[in-house]
Amino acid sequence: MFNRLTAYLDSIRARDPAPRSRWEILLYPGVWALGFHRVAHWLFEAELFFLARLVNHLGRFLTAIDIHPGAKIGRNFFIDHGFSVIGETAQIGHDVTIYQCVTLGGTNPTNGVGGKRHPTIENNVIIGSGAQVIGPITVGERARIGANAVVTDDVPEGATMVGFKARSTLVPIETYMREFMPYGTPCNEPCEPDMSRIETLEAQLTEMRAELESLRASAVMDEPATRSGTDN
Repeated sequence: MFNRLTAYLDSIRARDPAPRSRWEILLYPGVWALGFHRVAHWLFEAELFFLARLVNHLGRFLTAIDIHPGAKIGRNFFIDHGFSVIGETAQIGHDVTIYQCVTLGGTNPTNGVGGKRHPTIENNVIIGSGAQVIGPITVGERARIGANAVVTDDVPEGATMVGFKARSTLVPIETYMREFMPYGTPCNEPCEPDMSRIETLEAQLTEMRAELESLRASAVMDEPATRSGTDN
């Protein structure tokens, strides 16, 4: 158990440059919220629903993170800061990182049956601050959800979702495997969705300038000939 805890703390330290020691990470609200959830989930599976909810509310009061006891969470899950909400039927894989103010929310079933209402987050996903991932969708492995994105459709493996409503910008494997992407939000040019359009417009502008200069040069060359004909 001690080795598992140490490995968990080290996995957080690899994603967060702020802590100076493992002891400091033990003070993180995300670590405490996950600890409360492990207990609450065990009680939930034992059908001790009231006690599960009691532990859940205690954890939410102390950490400002609300994880429903029914949610299933894998290894090395890290919530950086707090104020996040994770719904009952959410499923989270291994080595997932969530930043502050994220919601893994559910849809309202029209047939009166609960069922799967919340997202499935696969391994190594990063969800940026303020993002809303809504409904029984699947976020593929190594996907990145940018800050404040609203995601309501399945996310392909390795995709980066940005905007409202979120749109996908696929990231080359050599990019997303290179290093950890803080907040799940890309800042380099290959991930900017409008760069190709801007480059096209700049090329067209250059062509138009060249044509204009050519027309001006032709007008200057024709002007002396026109004056000579008038003088005669």
